[in-house]
Parts: sequence; C-alpha cells; structure tokens
Amino acid sequence: MAKAAFLGLGVMGYPMAGHLQKRGYEVTVYNRTAARAQKWVNEFGGRTAPTPRDAAKGQDFVFACVGDDNDLRAVTMGENGAFVGLGEGAIFVDHTTASAEIARELYGAAQARGAGFLDAPVSGGQAGAETGTLSVMCGGRAEDFVRAQAVIGCYAGACRLMGPAGSGQLTKMINQICIAGLVEGLAEGLHFAKRAGLDPNAAVEIISKGAAQSWQMDNRHKTMAAGKFDFGFSVDWMRKDLALCLNEARRNGASLPVAALVDQFYADIQMMGGGRWDTSSLIARLDRH
Repeated sequence: MAKAAFLGLGVMGYPMAGHLQKRGYEVTVYNRTAARAQKWVNEFGGRTAPTPRDAAKGQDFVFACVGDDNDLRAVTMGENGAFVGLGEGAIFVDHTTASAEIARELYGAAQARGAGFLDAPVSGGQAGAETGTLSVMCGGRAEDFVRAQAVIGCYAGACRLMGPAGSGQLTKMINQICIAGLVEGLAEGLHFAKRAGLDPNAAVEIISKGAAQSWQMDNRHKTMAAGKFDFGFSVDWMRKDLALCLNEARRNGASLPVAALVDQFYADIQMMGGGRWDTSSLIARLDRH
C-alpha cells in the first residue's frame, strides 16, 4: 500500500485520515495541536510528525484539510512546510476550501519540485467525512488525478476532475452559492409556515415529496423549526466561503445578487452571537421579529 500523510485533523480531516488508515494505508498525521494528533494515533494507529515537513518526507501522497489560504500556506511553505519534504513524484492533495488563486500557486510550486498537486475541496460535511461519502471536486493534471482517485475513494462517494488547477475550488464555490440560496429559501418557507399557523414539519413532509425537495430540507428542517443550531457547518466558515465566491465573481464578472444578500444575512446572524451556529440558523434572523 502507498504511504500517506494527512495534515490537519479538524472535524473533517480527523475521520478522513481515519478512513485511509482503516483501508490499510500507512498514515502519518500532523496537526497544529499535537495532542489531537496523538489522540488520532491512539484511535487509529499510524504515527505523528512534529512538522508538516517531517510528515511529508518519503510519502507517496500528502493530504491537507485546514482552514483557509493562510493556514494552507503555513503548512506548505517555509522551512518546515510540507513542500520542503515533498519528494519527486509525490502528489499533494488539498481538501481545504480555499481560493482558486492559491490552488494555482501551489500547483506551480509542486511542479517545480517534480511533484503533483490537486485542489480537491469536499462537500458533505462532518457526516459525509465520518461515513466516507464525501463529494470531491478536483483541479489539476489528469495523470495526477488518475493516481490519486483510488486513495481519495477511501472517504469519497463521488470524485471528479473538473479541469486544470483551481477548477476544484471554483466548483466548490458553485456548491456554496447554491447552498446559500437554498438555505435562505428553506428558512423563509418555514418562517412563513409558522406565521400562517401551519405545522412546519407537516408542511415539509408533503412538499419534500415534490419539486421543493433538497438535502437541506431533508436534513435541516426539523432543527430549524425547533430553533436548534449548535452543530454543523458554522456561519463563520460559510462567510469565509462566500467571500471567496464574491471575490472570484468580481474577477470573472459573474453576477451573484442572492449570494451577496445571503452573505449579509449571515453577518446579521454573527451580530446575534451566532457565528458558530450551523448555517441553517438563517431562520433565527426571521423568527426574532
């Protein structure tokens, strides 16, 4: 089996790296908080490394799932960065939701070392990471994708090459744009049901059998109706992602009026103290009036 490293053991990376180890890969992990890396080793096996550079040495594949562009630069560049330890012929697979710009930058840096690079953000949330059913959208060279696809398949239900470097990140932006509009629409529908004197759960039970059905409706309507948001993908992270979308739209000329509006609605949720609430908390903004 190929040797692999995984950098970043957050709510996504922790179970993703676990799937690799359980499938028989020899996995080395690095996490900024060393105690969490040791906890992972205690649970799954494998070994820890003190720096990204050490983790990447001698690996066939190096995976990363961190917070944003700055976090990604921190684990890849510099004297202790993974790219210093990245060997010729190795492939770096980045699962961070980041900018297309940094994806292209890191692709070039990997190429200069004789290594491959795929930007491969994921969709499916913590539940998808834990069940190994994530959707993975990739950008990079076809030959690198072909080599990495089976390994990514340890935690993916779907995996596709979307185009050259940066294409994975651009596709993830589409995902977030669509989710923003869907969640706001669901929030308004449930809010309307309450004000109209209807049982929102009963209303969703029937309309979800028709054209209004969505993953958000199936998985979030009950907690939205109950006003429970202490779980899931946070508003703070969603605003980070929407900023990436809006910045890219300014570059390519795309018009995103709904995404821009929903971003401001999420800013309202932050002002309400809900920065760590799940993105479905948009309904709290409506129900407070």
